[in-house]
Amino acid sequence: MQVDYQALLANTRDGIYFTDTDRRITYWNASAERITGFSAQEVVGSRCADNILIHVDEQGRNLCESLCPLAASMQDAVAREVKVYLHHKLGHRIPVLARVTPLRDNTGNVVGGAEFFTDISNQEIIAERLQELEQLALLDALTRLPNRHHLFPELTSRFHEKNRLNLNFGLIFIDLDRFKNINDAYGHDVGDRMLITIANTLKVSVRPFDLVGRWGGDEFLCIVRNADEGSLKTMAHRLLVMLNASTVPVDGNRLRITASLGATLARDGDTSDTLIKRADGLMYASKQNGRSQVTFG
Repeated sequence: MQVDYQALLANTRDGIYFTDTDRRITYWNASAERITGFSAQEVVGSRCADNILIHVDEQGRNLCESLCPLAASMQDAVAREVKVYLHHKLGHRIPVLARVTPLRDNTGNVVGGAEFFTDISNQEIIAERLQELEQLALLDALTRLPNRHHLFPELTSRFHEKNRLNLNFGLIFIDLDRFKNINDAYGHDVGDRMLITIANTLKVSVRPFDLVGRWGGDEFLCIVRNADEGSLKTMAHRLLVMLNASTVPVDGNRLRITASLGATLARDGDTSDTLIKRADGLMYASKQNGRSQVTFG
């Protein structure tokens, strides 16, 4: 019995690509196109280091330059599995579980590498949540994030959870840096695309049980459930890194923007208003101290 391996590779749900030993892409399947937005025609023949996928880790380090797991696997002939964030064609980041392995010829020599990557951004869960919120008119029309009308009841629920079950939570206030300059220099259409890109990055950077929404303008809130100081700091730094690594394509270039964040845990005696006010003040402290950073308090 002969197996049609080409059809199998083409129809799998995982993104798959092959490279030669110079990391030049030789094969790119349909799921890779779907997950990344890049067609096979756009990437086959290019090298991984040509800033296409621009894999980064949770510290924001560019893995395509010197920390490439595929290059390492081709060098030592050991398969690897890593969580990375790849660059979507539209500019936002997508978390994927990447499995890399060397490719060998009939004599056992390494002649290239393969990467199998799975989108782990809980897209199906997110889609169901969006449909429900849309029916309740609780979605922001531009970014498709929960809006202020949804965020307030969610905060109330988290306070009830804190009081009943002693499960604390945190709040991260996010404000884009010099966003007005983007609108003034490139127009509101590019500004809207930037907001959508930021929203898409935020959606896939939080845990499934956390909630991120658009507070208004270029301000976003992230409600971090079951949080302590350590987990809140981890989440805030992850958001900062992922936002700073997101870009919008404009006239052949990649437009980048940074964000300032304020993060705080809910305290005894807090209300939604006092919690938001404190997180907002911490965010402004980040701006006053140079922007593109997180202030905790």
